[in-house]
Amino acid sequence: MHVRDLCVDIRGVRVVDRVSFSVAMGRRTALVGSSGSGKSLTAAAVLGHLPVAATASGIVRVGGHEVLGRPAPLRPPAARPSMVLQDSATALNPLVRVGPQVGEPLRRQLGDATAARLAAVQLLAAVGLSEPEAMSRRFSGELSGGQRQRVCLALALACRSPLLVADEPTTALDVVTQAGIVELLRDRTGDKQGPSLLFITHDIAVAAALCQDVVVLDRGAVVQTGTVEDLLTTPTHPAAARLVAAALETGLAGAGPW
Repeated sequence: MHVRDLCVDIRGVRVVDRVSFSVAMGRRTALVGSSGSGKSLTAAAVLGHLPVAATASGIVRVGGHEVLGRPAPLRPPAARPSMVLQDSATALNPLVRVGPQVGEPLRRQLGDATAARLAAVQLLAAVGLSEPEAMSRRFSGELSGGQRQRVCLALALACRSPLLVADEPTTALDVVTQAGIVELLRDRTGDKQGPSLLFITHDIAVAAALCQDVVVLDRGAVVQTGTVEDLLTTPTHPAAARLVAAALETGLAGAGPW
């Protein structure tokens, strides 16, 4: 996935300014910044979910296809990233049981409803949900926040996209559940078997526990790129330094994968 000179304006105000970065195959890249830095709008441009009031220019290539300005349903299948969002309660359909939701993309791929149902149960087990058969028969409103987020990850993996975009997927979770989701993302993305990962967060500590590469945004512009290790040891911009200082205060930044 490649982004080059991405600009996003909302009602004449520039909110993303010439952002450029890449997510390499088999890598996990964190897009980090404080609130209002433009990271979620950048992710929305990649996903094809920019708000109606937004206008965008530049280049966004996913799966070799130029996709900027094209809603996800109008893109070729290889250019539709899967996604895990912060609010799992609204990401899932409350009127449809978990199993059929996870199974729908599998049914389209496999062409067989029974095979898709079995594969959905296997995916629910793979993301760490106990009693996956029973879980598949529940509605999202019957699940905890951590369980819902695991279902969302199973649904994203079911799409079998080469790129998974996770926008603040751990922010609303308690520390223990957050650690479980981070471990799951680390196990299921960023290698030859799973999708590459674009992980959006304001928390360098979480990024360090998960990603190899990092892009730091401040006021809509890229201010530092490189490995997470380089960012933690040598922040080159005041905004990056503030994020690193906040991470070091938590005592978690040393958990990175390098």
